[in-house]
Amino acid sequence: MQVATGGLLGADRQGRVVVRALEGLCFTLKDGDRVGLLGHNGAGKSTLLRLLCGVYEPSSGSACVKGVVGSLIDISLGIDPEATGRENIYFRGGLLGMTKAEINKQIDGIIEFSELGNFIDMPMRTYSSGMHLRLAFAVSTILRPEILLMDEWLSVGDERFKHKAEKRMAELVQATNILVIASHSREIILQTCNRAIWLEHGKIRMDGDVHTVAENYFTNS
Repeated sequence: MQVATGGLLGADRQGRVVVRALEGLCFTLKDGDRVGLLGHNGAGKSTLLRLLCGVYEPSSGSACVKGVVGSLIDISLGIDPEATGRENIYFRGGLLGMTKAEINKQIDGIIEFSELGNFIDMPMRTYSSGMHLRLAFAVSTILRPEILLMDEWLSVGDERFKHKAEKRMAELVQATNILVIASHSREIILQTCNRAIWLEHGKIRMDGDVHTVAENYFTNS
């Protein structure tokens, strides 16, 4: 095995390259935890988030997750550029686990929040990147999950919309029982979290109070 930026590299019996992104992790999250994942690029932060939301299954051991999980890892997942904004609300909402009836109740609020006006019935390929992100953000943040997973803090749109988006993000974080966010921002980690886990080459180097872990990470990394 060789240690690389993205974890441990090796090969199986057929000679295929194997990347061990995470190894020997053991931790428990409880209600009230606001956990910041720290680590260099390739340390395993995004892989851990995807494991927690069920995209990946552990190759050994187990991950026991109790509660409704909401993921803001990729808010544009499931978006069809040929479909209208309105149709994409149903596509994205379905991926988030919402029924058509639930989306029907929320759709007016989603459209109003996105500020897309008549563009909501235009194909999304006609949208600017900012319009695309506003709609994806409006749909993805409508739910209030018990466990919220984020890969970096979401910030979208111009200054006026950004202020509105920041307010919704704060409300979303406040409403969730457990937050896990991966970020390279010391400010966001310290302002948002009460605990931090420092990953290095797929292993936990430090897990504890956010100020203690962040001080060690940003001083020594």
